[in-house]
Amino acid sequence: MLRIYIIGLAVLLIAIIANGIIVKIGIKSWYDFIELLTSQGMEALKKASFIDYIWLFIGYPLVLGFGYWIGDRVHYLIFG
Repeated sequence: MLRIYIIGLAVLLIAIIANGIIVKIGIKSWYDFIELLTSQGMEALKKASFIDYIWLFIGYPLVLGFGYWIGDRVHYLIFG
């Protein structure tokens, strides 16, 4: 159970950092994308750039997976 908690904290920390970075460089986060969909409907799909889609469907899952890996490594280092 502690392993899951440590991994969850790592994923959360990495997600917060990643969201902060992408907002600074102007790429849409999932929050921005969902807000756009809510306000503009299907028209929002045309307003997101190619880079936004690459980030949302490839980059973000990879970054979160990296967060999982970091959490797993931290657990292993602490508890062997």
